[in-house]
Amino acid sequence: MEEHIVKILEADYINYNVKRFIVEKPKNYSFIPGQATMVSINLDGWRDREAPFTFTSINEWPFLQFIIKIYNDHDGITKELGKLNSGNELIIRDPWGTIQYKKPGVFLAGGAGITPFIAIFRELYKEQALSGNQLYFSNKTADDIFLYEELTRLLGDNYHNVLTRENVVGFMENKIDRRFLIENIRNFGQDFYVCGPPSFVHDVSEALISLGANLETITFEKE
Repeated sequence: MEEHIVKILEADYINYNVKRFIVEKPKNYSFIPGQATMVSINLDGWRDREAPFTFTSINEWPFLQFIIKIYNDHDGITKELGKLNSGNELIIRDPWGTIQYKKPGVFLAGGAGITPFIAIFRELYKEQALSGNQLYFSNKTADDIFLYEELTRLLGDNYHNVLTRENVVGFMENKIDRRFLIENIRNFGQDFYVCGPPSFVHDVSEALISLGANLETITFEKE
């Protein structure tokens, strides 16, 4: 797998624990919205420690963008990424991943699992093809939400925030589970896109299938 050393052009926090990185784009580098790449840090002790992160940019942009949740409670790659600024370098590999847009449907995202959907929504908006899609974005609290303004602009009334640990006016206080799906989804014959922690993907996919969804119409990252 080919490796590319890319310089960080900009790095900033977009909420208390989510950081946006804008990095150089290698010549002729392209990906399908929804795909990811393995990333490591070009510093001693970190070059061989890699983790998958999703592109949140679209191909026509002259740079690559990643939006990454920073976990400071353990000594992993995201904690180190939280320390980086413009001028530091990352190592990226070839794009990969099975999350790709097929047709309009319902997007179900748990926390940072929304990142593959961001590039998809941005691409569809550019193509004026976003109509007919809905997003349910699950987080613990309102402080965990990011890109609220952009997602509202892109999706309008088809953008729904779901909070599992907080009751905030205008947001749903709930959990995306079987009962939630029964109450909020009318058509289980449509396409579904699911991304989030492994337990979220498993439980939501199982609930969708139990309610009549076809496994072939549920898109999620397959190991």
